[in-house]
Amino acid sequence: MSHPHTSPVSTSRAIRQSFVRCAALATGLLTALSVNADVVLSPAPSNMVSPSIIAGAPRGESFRTVDILWTDASRQREIPARLYWPEGASPAAAVPLVIFSHGLGGTRNGYSYLGTHWASQGFASLHVQHAGSDRAVWGGGNIFKLFGNVVAAATEANAIDRVKDVSFAITSILASTEYGPSIQANAIAVAGHSYGANTALLVGGATVERDGKPMSYRDDRVKALVLISAPPFVGEGDLVTVLGPIKVPTLHVTGTDDVIRVPGHYSDLADRIAMFDAVRAPDKVLTVFKGATHSIFTDRTGPAGVELNSVVKRATRELSGIFLKSVLGNASGNSVEDWLVAQKALFERYTGGVRGGRG
Repeated sequence: MSHPHTSPVSTSRAIRQSFVRCAALATGLLTALSVNADVVLSPAPSNMVSPSIIAGAPRGESFRTVDILWTDASRQREIPARLYWPEGASPAAAVPLVIFSHGLGGTRNGYSYLGTHWASQGFASLHVQHAGSDRAVWGGGNIFKLFGNVVAAATEANAIDRVKDVSFAITSILASTEYGPSIQANAIAVAGHSYGANTALLVGGATVERDGKPMSYRDDRVKALVLISAPPFVGEGDLVTVLGPIKVPTLHVTGTDDVIRVPGHYSDLADRIAMFDAVRAPDKVLTVFKGATHSIFTDRTGPAGVELNSVVKRATRELSGIFLKSVLGNASGNSVEDWLVAQKALFERYTGGVRGGRG
């Protein structure tokens, strides 16, 4: 089993700038109080909490949700996670694994519309919570402290901790005697929204140069990426140099109104498309939903109106599920290309394709 490169690195001005801009999104949208924030979970009293059945599971499908609290002793860092577990998973019927990284201010119980769907489709979906850029960001009590929290959440130390959280979660769930034997260790994907999409890119191989040497946190166990509203890597020069090392299939999801607008910074659809274009792996897909905003991809139901919100979430669930099945070697039913053609009225633009199967 391969593991990510984890050599110490010097302070990175450019990555810090990129994540500061991603994090600044939250401050710019404070009129809604929170962009990616969701319900706060009480601290787990032990490493494993009794499982419970998810409300509203699709009829005919059965899965359970388990809240986990791991501790990475090497960093003295607690890592909460929520696992959506297919009931049919077993050592004789092992399932693929998807790790999800939340956006700024989120928690492990966010993006449930994705976790529940992926579990219903036969994936173990593990949503990791990142201390330092999670729900605690919103606890400042006033706008001035909140701004400081947001900036602190976007430091390079937090960005790197998020990447290490993902790799630690993969190692931990595979080592679990209860779940590890029922997971396909060669069928692992990482997904994320906004800040989480940047985290996924770094886990997938995005590389920058520091002191004349490449800095990479790629985890070779990861075979695919789902990237929702990925912000740009600012200040790194040629994006192809940064994203070119990514060799795994990627799904890029965005919308025509996917805009980050804060004082001193503006990022829109053009940046999302530039990120897609810079990835050189042949298996990649871009979808641009008509009217979709940056925060429509969270669990919130208000952005862009209830009807469009519901449509975009439904389509994102379906497309990501089909993509993951295709690239992780469990394809059945419609291909990504067939689905895109059938749903083309939803998109301003879509492009790319996947050959399917694990490399």
